[in-house]
Amino acid sequence: MPSKRPNLIYLFADQLRFQSTGYGGDARALTPNIDHFASEGVSFCNCVSGHPMCAPYRASLFTGKYPSSTGMVINELRMNPDHRCIGHVLTDAGYETAYIGKWHLWANESAHAKDENQFVPPGPDRLGWDGYWAGYNFWHNYYKAFYFEDTMERINVDGYEPDVQTDMALGWLNAHRDGDDPLCLFLSYGTPHDPWDEDNVPEEWLARFDEEDFPLCETYADGSAEYWNPSMDRQWWLDTVKPNLSRRQRIYYAMTANLDWNIGRLLKGIEEAGMADDTVVVFSSDHGEMFGAHGRVAKNIFYEEAARIPMLMRWPGQIPAGSVSEACLNVPDIMPTLLGLLDLPIPEEVEGMDLSHSALGQDGPEPEAAYMQGMGHTYMWLDGNEWRAARDKRFTYAIMRADGSEYLFDNQADPLQEHNLLHDLNYEQDLERLRTFVVERMRELNDPFERTTWYRGRWTEDRKIVRTATLHAEE
Repeated sequence: MPSKRPNLIYLFADQLRFQSTGYGGDARALTPNIDHFASEGVSFCNCVSGHPMCAPYRASLFTGKYPSSTGMVINELRMNPDHRCIGHVLTDAGYETAYIGKWHLWANESAHAKDENQFVPPGPDRLGWDGYWAGYNFWHNYYKAFYFEDTMERINVDGYEPDVQTDMALGWLNAHRDGDDPLCLFLSYGTPHDPWDEDNVPEEWLARFDEEDFPLCETYADGSAEYWNPSMDRQWWLDTVKPNLSRRQRIYYAMTANLDWNIGRLLKGIEEAGMADDTVVVFSSDHGEMFGAHGRVAKNIFYEEAARIPMLMRWPGQIPAGSVSEACLNVPDIMPTLLGLLDLPIPEEVEGMDLSHSALGQDGPEPEAAYMQGMGHTYMWLDGNEWRAARDKRFTYAIMRADGSEYLFDNQADPLQEHNLLHDLNYEQDLERLRTFVVERMRELNDPFERTTWYRGRWTEDRKIVRTATLHAEE
């Protein structure tokens, strides 16, 4: 019996940047399955991660709201469940749901390995994912992986985690494909997130890059990571980061190649199960990785290497194959866009825009730009790395809170963002337009552009978010 609504399968990697895919232009990338998938649907070529970091991304993905509204301003916080999330909408619409993989919205300290900070109990903290659950909060040792279902019994993974997760996803889909209810699967892969150690990736995949050269990137600069930790200064960079960049990139690309293989297995399984024509499949990532570009490592910055992510959607017969949308899709737009494709109600509290018409190749309203928020550190209450930015179809504008420094890049003429056009009079109108856009978005979203620690005493208790933007009282 065919479903009245299409199935939804959302696949997302961790720390995979758009630039490190074959279809994104990287000749070193071994991503044939992702590249072919791009030819079967639509690519949102201007998609960005509005707060390029794990937990803030996931909070925005599930709520359709910005980090300044969810309170997930850094990692290792416990999400406030007082939101109407995509899981609630899908469950209420009769979808049979499954969530597999990393969650990263359940913690109240940084001791990742403790089971009480890994097991997300059934109930409101799963944000509407009331069906099958095989998740954990945070873990990236892929040969010593585990997950939990509905009890605090740790289930250890035998094998390489992405391979096993794909097996689990295929098993769940095959077990439910003949049911009367439409299916929704969210699969959160951990790769290619660090640690980038040789024993954290299959040898067969690493061997494929033995002859590949990974020099310092064109915009490499000696830097520091004091925005992560005061001890990660210039000397730390020279001793720890610079000598290891080539090796780490080789492992990153090997992890990505394995991820691509698993995506291919999953897509083949969907086809063999006869589900392809009735299923919206999405592939994306939570953020990218700097690898020394502009003197930065990791993510959580407005540069393209960190913020720009793949966003591919396929729905045969509905989404035009091989199409490209230039709409400035941001993470808060994903929830309303998916619900729009499924013809499901979008909660009034959602702050993103429904861009389903763009996916379907139709005209309609689009954001002027993607509004991006850098709220601070990864998990420490450490001030100094706060920023706000706007990225439209041509430019990126950004401002740092600490010193008021501003940046304007022409991403078409200068895709590596090497030249700050802030004082170029030829771009004065573009600069003022995007400055105004950022100020207006801050006002509309009640975003105070405050330091990271400002949220600690006002929004959290013991790293649990106890307030949301709608409960916020100005002081």
